[in-house]
Amino acid sequence: MPAQKASGHLADLERDGFVVIRGIVSGQKLEELRDASRKVEKLGRSGQWPHIRTVGKQFPPWTFSPEKGIWGVQHLMNPELPGHEIFTRQYFSEEILSIVRELLQCNDEELVMELFNMLVRPDGDFELRWHRDDIPAEATAEEEMERLGRPGFHAQYNFALWEDESLVVVPGSHKRPRTETERNADPFEKVLPDQLIVKLGPGDIAFYNNNILHRGVYDSKKDRVTLHGSVGHSGGSLLRARNVLQHGIGGYVDKVDFSKLSGREGQRAEEMRARLVKLGSENGDVGYSLQG
Repeated sequence: MPAQKASGHLADLERDGFVVIRGIVSGQKLEELRDASRKVEKLGRSGQWPHIRTVGKQFPPWTFSPEKGIWGVQHLMNPELPGHEIFTRQYFSEEILSIVRELLQCNDEELVMELFNMLVRPDGDFELRWHRDDIPAEATAEEEMERLGRPGFHAQYNFALWEDESLVVVPGSHKRPRTETERNADPFEKVLPDQLIVKLGPGDIAFYNNNILHRGVYDSKKDRVTLHGSVGHSGGSLLRARNVLQHGIGGYVDKVDFSKLSGREGQRAEEMRARLVKLGSENGDVGYSLQG
């Protein structure tokens, strides 16, 4: 990615490790996404869609155990899922990808198709431990900085369809190793110094560096439907391969349906898919980033 002086959304992301952009979708389009999401949520809770995140398990692989309750639904672009066309259209939309290009300082020819999932209200209160997505808790300060010092090659986001206050971050922690307080804290510590709750309204989107120190706090009494996606940069190679392929997208990526996309968007989507397939073929069995 070319080195340029950051401005706007990119400056916020580089400084804080996250950036919130208000109201990228509203009106009829928001209602269409809400309707499709509610139907998918119902399928996940009832066990009619097998690709779910189960309460009590933070990281992949997840097993099909709907009786434990769910906190997420996987594979929104899988053509076997009812409503997949709506989610695919949103994932490849210019309103999303224009922000991604700004944050990654790249053009369409460098974008890589990655993940699109859904986070929902758990059936029982559930919290994720403090973590960085691609750096294990056991890493030394030197190992943290070795990873944090390299480009992230991704744009990861939470796109809220209703109000969402589930993501908790420590601003700026994507640029430094953990402090002694952070390193010695209980993994489920309720409050860390300088932490911030990312507050989203309907149609708001938060992009964040996935190696910022963060956690999720999910209230079973509060409705939540948030689309959770990521878009990659072709420079990512193995750095992104493990983060993406561990979720099982390789099982259906070749079948994702682009027929509802416009001409230019459809062509862009096909090219992004081809880069993901190339990523998988070059990196083979990538394992899992974190355990638990």
